[in-house]
Amino acid sequence: MSTEASPSRSRAVQTGGSMRAWRVTAAGEPAAVMRLEDVPVPSPGPGQVLVQVAAAGLGLTDATLAQGLSLQAPAPPFTPGLELCGEIVGVGPGVSQYRLGERVIGQTSLPSGALARFAVARAQDVFPAPAALDDAPAAVFHIAYLTAWLGLYRRASVHVGEWVLVHGAAGGLGSAAIQLAQAAGAKVVAVVGSDEKYKVAQNLGAQVVLNRTTQDVEAAVRELTGGKGVQVVFDPVGGPMFELSCRLVGFEGRIVVAGFASQHAVPVAPEQVRAANFAVLGVNSALYREREPELVQRAHADLTKLLEAGALRPQLTETLPFEQAVQGITRLAEASTHGRLAVAVDDGIL
Repeated sequence: MSTEASPSRSRAVQTGGSMRAWRVTAAGEPAAVMRLEDVPVPSPGPGQVLVQVAAAGLGLTDATLAQGLSLQAPAPPFTPGLELCGEIVGVGPGVSQYRLGERVIGQTSLPSGALARFAVARAQDVFPAPAALDDAPAAVFHIAYLTAWLGLYRRASVHVGEWVLVHGAAGGLGSAAIQLAQAAGAKVVAVVGSDEKYKVAQNLGAQVVLNRTTQDVEAAVRELTGGKGVQVVFDPVGGPMFELSCRLVGFEGRIVVAGFASQHAVPVAPEQVRAANFAVLGVNSALYREREPELVQRAHADLTKLLEAGALRPQLTETLPFEQAVQGITRLAEASTHGRLAVAVDDGIL
């Protein structure tokens, strides 16, 4: 799968061409600040590849990028969309691990995001696309499953038979965590916020599903564990859910902080951590890309094997037409969806 390193080259794209792309024109609510515009096709720089995008995965980060709330947000105008599936059509100097025409998934390099016909990514941030997945589900596979893999397998070292409590269990990160916890032989308590999401978590095979809007999660978990608490908590929500996690994690338990969907961070109380003898572990996949790229490669290989074995099922809820990308990001900002949304940049995949 290697090619000779050479100056930037392209099979299907000529420098100077134009494309349609969604652009964030200022910081604000997505529907107010996102526009479809004609922009130049980007060129891959050193260590980068140019991808012809088939499908883009949408996430809550795309909403916070538009709102100016994400630390990753470049100065407007920029093209959002962190995840993609597509075909490499150009490589920059120093790239030797990919051939033109290879199908890949991965993360873009902002300001050249995936909500465009072509996007730029660092070569180290894209990976061979699993043959078992079509373009749209492949586009939502990488970041969520990599984060859950790093959080549960690397940071928390989840063991067979342990209880793993998953907040936001019907979301992209939460559903990935359910599946990976079970693949490790653990038992899952899935916490959700509606009856619809309850059914999603049930269908994923969680041993216990709790609707926090109608059930007393704390009482139910204490009864389930005989008052001992769970061994691992996977928390992509934060806020009140983190405070609950600190009460429900057991002796030598581990809380994995995987995100802040609530957009509310709660300070960690060191005296509580010491008194109850548990650990709070952050997981940031971007740091692993920078500092341990070999581990990320190994994680991708392991995830691909689990996918091929049928242990993983990306929870793609809906694939939207390219023109409706802003509606999808708005729904994510309003927390009015579950699972993952994708955008068909190539109309042929709808």
